[in-house]
Amino acid sequence: MKHAVAKNADQAPRFWRDDALPFIEARAIADGREVCYTRHAHEHFSIGAITAGRSTYLHEQSAFEVSVGTVVLMNPGDVHACNPIEDQPWSYLMLYVDTPWLTDLQHQLGFSDDAAFRRFSVTHTRDASLFAGLAGLYEVLVDPQQDVLRKHSVAVEFFTDLQQRLNPIEPPLREPNFKLERAADYIRDHCTQTLKLEDICEAAQLSPSYLIRAFKQHYGMTPHAFLVNRRIQFAQDQLRSGKLIADVALEAGFADQAHFQRAFKQHLAATPGQYRG
Repeated sequence: MKHAVAKNADQAPRFWRDDALPFIEARAIADGREVCYTRHAHEHFSIGAITAGRSTYLHEQSAFEVSVGTVVLMNPGDVHACNPIEDQPWSYLMLYVDTPWLTDLQHQLGFSDDAAFRRFSVTHTRDASLFAGLAGLYEVLVDPQQDVLRKHSVAVEFFTDLQQRLNPIEPPLREPNFKLERAADYIRDHCTQTLKLEDICEAAQLSPSYLIRAFKQHYGMTPHAFLVNRRIQFAQDQLRSGKLIADVALEAGFADQAHFQRAFKQHLAATPGQYRG
């Protein structure tokens, strides 16, 4: 079953997904002045193209100005945001790719020797070929006249080209902090529940003051922001399965639908209804 958000308004976010290609999702924003993101992260790999105008691009601890022709890349877990510059118009398209699918492609190409996803060291590029390839892939994906084989083939071709052009190098390894990782795992595992700071601290065997300071330094967001981000990821899964927005809001751990709507729009610059379609 093919599924795309109806074009109720020219400026509304457009989402595309297809059950036959569950590893990839697409969206387009015609007027970026209408959307504003909080700093957030995804479990999947994200890649986008600025198709008009210019905007600010926050990636981890860095900030850049990006303009039409720029391709931006976000590894799974990278904290990022793209937002308007004053009231200047800009537009963009994005693709979200399941990390296991892309990791498998890396293995096929010989770019990775182990089971882990090999991160990209490039955060953005003005490679004209990659920009054209990304725009072309998006057009093929959203075209209802194209069959699944063509869409799948073009996706493999583009991401193969992406790997070969950027040939990611191994980034410096972040020193592991197993207690912080336990804290993050605890938040992920209990994200739909009401969490207390002391519960997270007890699970990680860390003091509150150290947890708050070190967690943000390590993950790029506070434990609370990490929790909300994880709840939004959970909600996306539920919305894709067709569940009612009010039910998803409660299942995801939000106090009410209004809180859910606000957080969802902050993270995805779209309402839950626009995302579900």
